Amino acid sequence: MSYVKGKKMGLQSVKEPVVNPIQNEFDQFWSQRGEWVEEPNVRRGGESGVQRLVMDDGQTLYAKRQTGHIYRSLLHPLGRPTVLREREALEGLRKLGVVVPEVVFCGAERGEDNAWRALLVTVALEGFEEIEKWQAAGGRERHGELFYERVLKEVAATLARMHLGRWQHSCLYIKHIFVRVTGEGPDANVEVALLDLEKGRRRLTAQGAAQHDMKQLRRHSSFSAADWQKLIYFYQAAFGSSIKGLES
Repeated sequence: MSYVKGKKMGLQSVKEPVVNPIQNEFDQFWSQRGEWVEEPNVRRGGESGVQRLVMDDGQTLYAKRQTGHIYRSLLHPLGRPTVLREREALEGLRKLGVVVPEVVFCGAERGEDNAWRALLVTVALEGFEEIEKWQAAGGRERHGELFYERVLKEVAATLARMHLGRWQHSCLYIKHIFVRVTGEGPDANVEVALLDLEKGRRRLTAQGAAQHDMKQLRRHSSFSAADWQKLIYFYQAAFGSSIKGLES
């Protein structure tokens, strides 16, 4: 049985191992039921889905529930729940100053059938929305082109910070980049957050992480050619060197 948990209903997480894990805390979160925001899907030999939980104090949490949903690696040839890898990525990016969901609880256990049951509970990123949804709702027009360039610059700086720490998102689609804009007009403030780090991992080099993620983002985004050029300009300035093949 393996547990990683944060302070109860708090915002700080604790690394493995945890001494004397509390079984009923896992069961407490596992028994919670809420609205499915990501219906359970079958992959990696098991099931994984995400529910939105509204707690008694009004706090909104997201619980990723998995059964038999594992990945294999050289370190874990027999398989390990993907939420444990995601928790490591979330903590790694947070140390770099990248905004990601905060972990309330993470735990995994084997049942009597030897299959994994795993949970990752995180705090909702209040006020953040997908960057494409923000733009579709008129955010770009409302704040102006100079502000939108600031948005691109902040996105670029966030991604460069992740990659310079040798973290690779590995599933960097535009839908996983969120923004929170406060204030009106060109003087508004913008924050950027990254979600869905289930496949996140460390690379040997920052260049390797950057090459993979940025090329993937180009394939899975709707940036115009002009906007992409601006994003890459800001990204390479923050990263400190050029990344081959990103210009087109």
